Amino acid sequence: MKDQNNNIFPVFDKILKREDKERLLKQKAKVIWMTGLSGAGKTTIAKYLDEALYSKGYVAQILDGDNIRSGINNNLTFSDADRYENIRRIAEVSKLFMNCGIIIINSFISPTEEIRNMALDVIGEENFIEVYVNAPIEVCEQRDTKGLYAKARKGEIKNFTGIDSPFELPQSAHIEVRTDLQTIEESVIQVMEYLMPLIKQNNN
Repeated sequence: MKDQNNNIFPVFDKILKREDKERLLKQKAKVIWMTGLSGAGKTTIAKYLDEALYSKGYVAQILDGDNIRSGINNNLTFSDADRYENIRRIAEVSKLFMNCGIIIINSFISPTEEIRNMALDVIGEENFIEVYVNAPIEVCEQRDTKGLYAKARKGEIKNFTGIDSPFELPQSAHIEVRTDLQTIEESVIQVMEYLMPLIKQNNN
């Protein structure tokens, strides 16, 4: 049987580069990876951050846990192996967006250092901005309009982070926002202040 690879002809040296698309969009692509407990405020911050970037002329794409789980990763469970695969796929998709010059805002619990480091390795340290969205679990439970924590405590949901599945505190986050102590607007300003010098083209 002939080697199938003999019929593959890469054209990566002939296609437009990430830098070409960044020049067109007048921005530098980065992946903003927000990690934290369910209810900490990741998705809300992502929405406000997207709007703040848009108002300044930047193009971003939000990838959110529920949307990804109902689409590209709808075949995955919440087992340890599937959690890992969930994040691996998200990291690869983020890399594709980044290669198009897009700023990616990711909102995923990503509960362990191993998982977060794997995402960092896929995306590249120079492109990865880790944001720890921090709120005590008691506050997250108070905000839980879906009743997920209550179901988890009753045993109706298994492997729920913070209840019967661990959340490891980030050891090397670039930014930590305390959504129990500051407003969403203050959190977004904090992220924007860190982000702007990194995404601004030198000729902007």
